[in-house]
Amino acid sequence: MKTRPSFFLPLLLLTAFPAIDSIGPNETKIKKVKLPRIKKENNVLLLKKSNFDRALKETKYLLVEFYVSLPQASQNLSEEFAEAARQLKKEAPRIQFGKIDVTDQHDLRKEFNIREFPTVKFFVDGSRKDPIDCKGVRQASAFITWVKRRTGPSTVLINSTDQAEAMINADNLAVIGFFKELHNNSMEVFCETAKDVPEMPFGMTSREDVCANYGIQKNTLVVFKKGKPVHNEVLEDDRQNKLDLTRLIKTFTLDLVTEYNLETSVKIFDVPVENHILLFIPTNSKTFNVTYENYKSAAMEFRGKITFVLVNTNETRNGRVFEYFRIRDIDVPAVRILNLTSNAKYKMPADEVTLENLRHFCQSYLDGKAKIHLSSEEITEDWDKMPVKVLVGKNFNRIVFNKTMTVFVMFYAPWSHDCRKLLPIWDELGEKYQNRKDIIIAKIDVTANDILSVVLDRYPFFRLFPAGADYQEVAYAGEHTLAAFSEFLEEQIKTKAETGEKDPSGGSKEDLSQKETIITEKEEL
Repeated sequence: MKTRPSFFLPLLLLTAFPAIDSIGPNETKIKKVKLPRIKKENNVLLLKKSNFDRALKETKYLLVEFYVSLPQASQNLSEEFAEAARQLKKEAPRIQFGKIDVTDQHDLRKEFNIREFPTVKFFVDGSRKDPIDCKGVRQASAFITWVKRRTGPSTVLINSTDQAEAMINADNLAVIGFFKELHNNSMEVFCETAKDVPEMPFGMTSREDVCANYGIQKNTLVVFKKGKPVHNEVLEDDRQNKLDLTRLIKTFTLDLVTEYNLETSVKIFDVPVENHILLFIPTNSKTFNVTYENYKSAAMEFRGKITFVLVNTNETRNGRVFEYFRIRDIDVPAVRILNLTSNAKYKMPADEVTLENLRHFCQSYLDGKAKIHLSSEEITEDWDKMPVKVLVGKNFNRIVFNKTMTVFVMFYAPWSHDCRKLLPIWDELGEKYQNRKDIIIAKIDVTANDILSVVLDRYPFFRLFPAGADYQEVAYAGEHTLAAFSEFLEEQIKTKAETGEKDPSGGSKEDLSQKETIITEKEEL
């Protein structure tokens, strides 16, 4: 459609557009463009790149689920998400729910750094900058509470003991903030914390009679479970922050020691505590009761700092957990700490699981004194004889971080069906580039080799390390086909050649030699 030049716009606005018969024969009649309506499915907006900006502009509050169509986790959350949208449809029309299948929406996936599926983000006032992450929310009721606390008061103001008792006994868990006055930094941190913990009701009060009824004399947060106080946290200005309080409170959604299984695994990772300690032991062993009591006592001391998990080694369905931590039958009982941010693993140096050994292990870890436990397979004699080179922990940094070769790596788990399905395609890619002296196609089993220099993603995932003096790591997010892999590789090489070898950060790939030496030394521990 032809449009008029921009200098005609003021004239058109002043004359309210000329009559149809006044338009000359050589002029184009101006038509009002009707934007396509955004479709809905189960009260949820169906969004994509072409209509996402419009949805933001037309919506005050927009909660968006980014998902891929296949995983069961996405399907389960989508059902709860739709139910929350249905319940809020009449009650809060300013709040809209939308979903985007990012399987082929690579631009949106990259813009909002979507690395896990499903991911939920909250957009306010049409801004697409810095949306708020809605993490660990999976039930319809929790979505409703979460979004209400973001758009209105996050806590209930309690004016009587009866009102407090009603809140405490209405749910399994409840949190009440007792304050001398409702205008201080501690109260503001408390209210901010409530926004991120939709699983339980939050109330606050400054009534002297209510505080006296519970024996509260200072600004204090109290967690109630089944009607009884289970934790008191004195709140002092500038001492606590929202993240620390959120971690502490969310731990009460779990048992003090949580046994790992298919049902609890999701809940364990929803609690925002990045440090997990795992006890591997058969629950029918003669020493189990004593060991468990020691473990439980340590869990009490480190609550909110380390999540304590029990893994029953008699349960065959826990096989992948044993494999991930390289636990053998002769190793149990065994204790490991996992940092979820770095994926670094730590092994308790003492064999006997006593309270004293557990306490020392946990504290040394929190103090940064515990040694990282890295595993690596041995380098095989024929690791570089096939078109796809086989990397392990001991040769990964030496091969990947070099100046002369572009290295494209597949990170896989041998038990994964998706990985096994892709390995033949990866072999084809290796064959295609086996005669190129500047390209290496490689693979590494990340269930048997610990790699600290790369942030792990969902299996399988792919990283390209371009040749050159500067360290770079390029994530691949395209289709899993030979043509797509090849096109990506060629584009990256071309881009590298066009931009040259200058390092904007001032560093060089040679700097990695020190990093590689350090990592290699750790691998030998």
